[in-house]
Amino acid sequence: MTANLAELETLARNIRGKVVELSHKAGTPHLGSALSCVDILVAAYSGVLAIDPKHPDDPNRDRLILSKGHAATALFATLAHRGFFPMALLDTFAESGSRLPEQPSPHGAPGVEWATGSLGHGLSVGLGVALAGRIQSRSYRVVVVMSDGECEEGTVWEAALFAPIHKLDNVTVIIDYNKWQATGRSNEIMNLSPLRQKWEAFGWNACEVDGHDLNALLTAMKQVPDGSGKPVAIIAHTVKGKGVSFMQDDNNWHYRSPNAEELQKARQELGLA
Repeated sequence: MTANLAELETLARNIRGKVVELSHKAGTPHLGSALSCVDILVAAYSGVLAIDPKHPDDPNRDRLILSKGHAATALFATLAHRGFFPMALLDTFAESGSRLPEQPSPHGAPGVEWATGSLGHGLSVGLGVALAGRIQSRSYRVVVVMSDGECEEGTVWEAALFAPIHKLDNVTVIIDYNKWQATGRSNEIMNLSPLRQKWEAFGWNACEVDGHDLNALLTAMKQVPDGSGKPVAIIAHTVKGKGVSFMQDDNNWHYRSPNAEELQKARQELGLA
């Protein structure tokens, strides 16, 4: 799928509107975390990944693993807009027996690659998938979208050591660096900074981008593999709650869902009301 930047920006606004709507309807939390990664997912699914929604199990498809599974609404809305399943299925989000549970399920909707939610494991899974592709002589790429908070997990850094020595240069890590985690500022709970240099020290090529600049995201993602033989880490600087003024950089929206009035106000700000 190819689209110009204006179309992608419109798509991102529509997805943000749907994310807020799903949180309101289901009464689910983690809204701020979902809003911060929308542009990352839009760039990946609309301009980078080699995928076909009509054949979601194609063994040669590129893979995206949403390690920060608590942002599932952003993934589900993106997949629906990309055509993996009907938009109407989103109305069942978080209902009992739904194929769209509150966090990605192992037997969920088409396009969902892995059951995630236990933070810190997505990268290890992604590297296993990439290594399997090499063994099978397949050239697909693997993109792992992580939160900054999960970079405190030891399994992340074990995986970060593993990838370069095995020259898994078809792997891209994108860190949704919104500077918050459940109980406070990420860099105050654990010293993540300087995050780019940490990844470089572990043998990765790393760069920093504005995580809400679709052009910058597309440019960075499309350069993988970059010919160096190294995996790539993209540190995407984002804003938690991006797109809705009263949610931006407010960690209360990690825990609460909007009421009807807040939903309407958010939709107005997104130009959807």
